[in-house]
Amino acid sequence: MTFLITSPYNFPVSTRPPFMDLLRTRWSGGDTALCVGLDPDLERIPKSALRGSRPLLDFCCAIVDATAEAVCAFKPQAAYFAALGLEVDLAELIAYIHARHPQIPVILDAKRGDIGATARLYAKEAFLRYGADAVTVSPYLGFESIEPYFDYPERGVIVLCRTSNPDSAWLQNYPEEDPVYLRVARGVADWNRHGNLMLVAGATYAGDLGRIRSLVGDMPLLVPGVGAQGGDLGAVLQAGLDRSGRGLVINASRSVLYADLGPDYAMASEIAARALRDDIRRLQREVAPHGTMV
Repeated sequence: MTFLITSPYNFPVSTRPPFMDLLRTRWSGGDTALCVGLDPDLERIPKSALRGSRPLLDFCCAIVDATAEAVCAFKPQAAYFAALGLEVDLAELIAYIHARHPQIPVILDAKRGDIGATARLYAKEAFLRYGADAVTVSPYLGFESIEPYFDYPERGVIVLCRTSNPDSAWLQNYPEEDPVYLRVARGVADWNRHGNLMLVAGATYAGDLGRIRSLVGDMPLLVPGVGAQGGDLGAVLQAGLDRSGRGLVINASRSVLYADLGPDYAMASEIAARALRDDIRRLQREVAPHGTMV
């Protein structure tokens, strides 16, 4: 199976609705908080997906079609494409999602971080070269590294805050009296002039996620670490839901992508995505205050 799409270089961002509008529509109309991360490892994808000339694109497009009904967003990871010189495939994957599933926002997981003219080019890369609806960024260089993305006020900017990996505590939890991740949360809440900022808050640290929620109000949170990393879904929802009973984009990558490595891999991914979506729905209703989910 090969998907042929014209590469969307200099993608017209004005043709896409605002990222936050797309996301909120999927939360309510689609009744889903699940995001599927598209991290296609050439050494792990099923053999049946390797038959064509563009296996990463074919594999990801098949996963997208199989899981679209269950998700509020897709999140392709740029490095899996760029490491193989397949940036055009990444651009065409995003164009494919926009064309086939235009109601679903696409988050480019790039974790860019720089200042001035370089940050402006990273923003142009994400929003014009790739046509993404949102992009992940690092706040390590301060506000001046985030500000250039404000040239695209309808696109989402998702700032690393408390990541899900174990070694993150080395920096993010220091110093104990005012840890970096809380300083980031406060800063991003102050910078959110266009209402298009989000934070990354890992499922593996639900207590810290709750502290972030208490600082940023109803700002949406991207939550990695559910699935293969073992984050506690119930604890995440208990700590992270906003006042409307929503506000979370809960990402799963490997547990959905590689649910089965046989020829029916797409069907297995669909089953895994729907099961996780349904678990989130059930726990969401148990945790959310009565009558708040909109």
